[in-house]
Amino acid sequence: MSIEIFMDSRIFYSLALVLVISTGTVFAEEFSVLIKTDDNNYDEGDTIVISGEVSTAIPGVDVVIQLFSGGNMVAIAQKPIAQDGTFSHTILAEGPLWKKSGTYLVRASYEVGGVTISETEFTYSSKSEVSEITTNFEVDAGSHGTFDVEYTIKGGTVKNMVVDSNTFAIIVQIDATDEGEIVLELPREFIGAEKQDGKDDTFIVLIDGIEVEPQETSAIGEDFRIIAINFEQGDSDIEIIGTYVIPEFGTIVMMILIVGIMVTVLVTRNKFQISV
Repeated sequence: MSIEIFMDSRIFYSLALVLVISTGTVFAEEFSVLIKTDDNNYDEGDTIVISGEVSTAIPGVDVVIQLFSGGNMVAIAQKPIAQDGTFSHTILAEGPLWKKSGTYLVRASYEVGGVTISETEFTYSSKSEVSEITTNFEVDAGSHGTFDVEYTIKGGTVKNMVVDSNTFAIIVQIDATDEGEIVLELPREFIGAEKQDGKDDTFIVLIDGIEVEPQETSAIGEDFRIIAINFEQGDSDIEIIGTYVIPEFGTIVMMILIVGIMVTVLVTRNKFQISV
């Protein structure tokens, strides 16, 4: 009798152990967490948006977000999880803990079924280490010589500037290694955007064919129009379109048009006289 009870107990505990192991495995597999940032590169003063989701949201259980630089914790936050399993957090990249440039690690911990962790990384540059270049570029105006455009660029370098007389534009070719900004001093003598009454009009700016909104800081009466243009990593061609570029180009086009009209009139007259 005792042997039977002993055997039954062994069977019971064996089945219970298998059930616990199986349940634990399923429990662990049911829960996961994912995390990401809205960009891969940030500069000092930028806003970092961290977001993610868990596979199953448990009421009362939050996700813990930690930010590390070189093994040192920069920030920590405990965020609630929405019913759909999503969460988000924003961090302003400035302050005494944001002096070191480099790779930063973002970690999300979800303590359900053990500790489930997800990680992602981004690069950060402090203002003291962000490369900013201010210089002049000599623009080739063909038979009309050259003219200088002073510029300041952050987040990339200028490869070339060319005049497109067909669209009354200057095309600035850049190598954008990061998101950044270029500020250009455009001499009114060589390029401008004007209304019919002679007042300033807005430049049309295209980056790789997509229109963007520039910021202008110049005042009426100055010899230059100063515009600032933001760009993204990987952008290449910035086209600044006005109503004239190298005023002589407009004169030449008009002369060619007049000559063409005169030639057409003369040919038409000759044909008419011959037919008569």
